[in-house]
Amino acid sequence: MNSLAATIVLLLGSAVVIYLACEVFVNGVEWVGRKFAVGQQATGSILAAFGTALPESVVTFVAVVFGVTAAQKQIGVGAALGGPLVLSTIAYATVGVVLILCRMRLPRTEAIRADFKRLSRDQGWFLAIFAAKIALGLVAFAIKPWLGALFLAAYAAYFWKEMRGEAEEEDHELERLKFAPRLDIPPTWAAVFQTVAALVVIFLASRLFVMQLDKLGPILGIKPQLLALLLSPIATELPETLNAIIWVRQGKHRLALANISGAMMIQATVPTALGLFFTPWILDRSLLVAAGVTAMAVAAMFLAFRRGMVSRVFLAAMAGFYLLFGAIVLAFRLG
Repeated sequence: MNSLAATIVLLLGSAVVIYLACEVFVNGVEWVGRKFAVGQQATGSILAAFGTALPESVVTFVAVVFGVTAAQKQIGVGAALGGPLVLSTIAYATVGVVLILCRMRLPRTEAIRADFKRLSRDQGWFLAIFAAKIALGLVAFAIKPWLGALFLAAYAAYFWKEMRGEAEEEDHELERLKFAPRLDIPPTWAAVFQTVAALVVIFLASRLFVMQLDKLGPILGIKPQLLALLLSPIATELPETLNAIIWVRQGKHRLALANISGAMMIQATVPTALGLFFTPWILDRSLLVAAGVTAMAVAAMFLAFRRGMVSRVFLAAMAGFYLLFGAIVLAFRLG
């Protein structure tokens, strides 16, 4: 019982540390974006997404590269599939729930409508890449590991597109840099240092969070592969989710939505490439169910963004897809 209590305390404590570090991170990354003339869209989809997607990518990397047994490598594959599932359901739902709790609505401006169109294209590209990664998980052939390079190239193309986009004028004043609170305009090195320092704390706290989840697995009677698919991504995608909470509360909906979209593009490509390089990349039934639910959730977001029908209630309802996945796993005992 003492061990269980200690695990829960560390779990909650690391979550609090991640939240506080995320506040420092988003403050720093916004200043980095301002210093390098990067627009809000690219700040969220590239700069913030790259940092906050690091924990999940590290979990996949450690499992598939350093895992000794097939089960350990399968944990990495599960994490690679679980990340997009959580982002496309829980992360978007978090934005909707926070909007509802804060009694805020998504503004109906030309800038938001333009962002919706860009985000719909992101969702469309994600679906195409995601379909390819799932198709590869159904077959085995000699050159499959080499195809991981194509997924890295796909993310490189996305990165290039986002960074080449026009840097729109900022529509809000930035809070003073937390590491230089007395300066209205902080030096570039201070913004970069704060962002990197916060990122290190997020990484370490996320690893501690995942370790506590791993300890809870045997207590809850959950197999390692299912734990990686169900619970580990919730921990490793916590930075994206908390960033969304922080930015929505500040009225920066564009950053919140772009961060989730950008993180999804990373999760569709980089962990998949690692899985292809270091594992057979064969998906079992639970992973295929997760893939199917993820595809449905992303398709719903694609249509909503494309038609400009995104609302706080619609976003909050995305959590239903995650509940659907859990229900299918329990009903058919896929774990």
